[in-house]
Amino acid sequence: MEIIRKKSEAGKSPVIQKEKELVYLTFPSLEESGVVDHLFSTRLGGVSQGDIGSMNLSYHRGDEKENVDENFRRIGTLLGRDVADFVFTDQTHTTNVRVVTEQDRGKGIVREQDYEDVDGLVTDRPGIVLSAFFADCVPLFFVDPVRRAIGLSHSGWKGTVGKIGKGTVEAMERAFGCKPKDMLAAIGPSICGSCYEVSEDVAKQFWEIFLPSGQRADGKLLTEKGGGKYMLDLWEANRRILEEAGIPKRNISVTDICTCCNPNFLFSHRASNGKRGNLGAFLVLL
Repeated sequence: MEIIRKKSEAGKSPVIQKEKELVYLTFPSLEESGVVDHLFSTRLGGVSQGDIGSMNLSYHRGDEKENVDENFRRIGTLLGRDVADFVFTDQTHTTNVRVVTEQDRGKGIVREQDYEDVDGLVTDRPGIVLSAFFADCVPLFFVDPVRRAIGLSHSGWKGTVGKIGKGTVEAMERAFGCKPKDMLAAIGPSICGSCYEVSEDVAKQFWEIFLPSGQRADGKLLTEKGGGKYMLDLWEANRRILEEAGIPKRNISVTDICTCCNPNFLFSHRASNGKRGNLGAFLVLL
């Protein structure tokens, strides 16, 4: 299968990995930290069928529960963890970040969640698998190898306007004493700026926050198409947010793989008109 990649900095884009039937993506910078395991799933290597085939990681897209259970079991085996170690977000496009403790193990998969409206998770507890889900929105990975703490967030356009990436960094600072200068971050596979068309009301929220006063487009973050339509680059927006939060540019990896450009490899809500499963981002402290 040919994968369409965008231009990126050498050594900072995700690497395609394969373990038996399971195909997944990892970031070299996070792997090389030596303190975490992580992956971003593709749609390959699971047991689901049809539009949600085959590695669907959602219990809410019309799949059989047994199929989704098996898909998560395969992810857990790859990470060397039981599914009872997973902790799920409760994604509703907020900027809320939860500090995850031992008492949260299994919530969302084998235990009922006692929280809601949580799009970001942070922890300093080894062995807990932070888990978030995607089909065009932006996965944000955070690793502090000094304080040995991690974070994982879901950043759609609403979360990006609200700067959930910065909020996640600040949550790690408060909870664990992390310093942004020590942190590694990765912006995961998601819809690219060439595919993500938005209306003027959405674009307006971005130009008001990210661009100089009076500027409505810069040809990078926002490109005006005419007719009240704009192309929006969420990768660039999140990169700016992470730098604003204090993470050095050299410590930020940005994906070069677009979900919408690669619908046979990754689930994309926009490319499939909503007929899709969910991808998963997973991060665990060793």
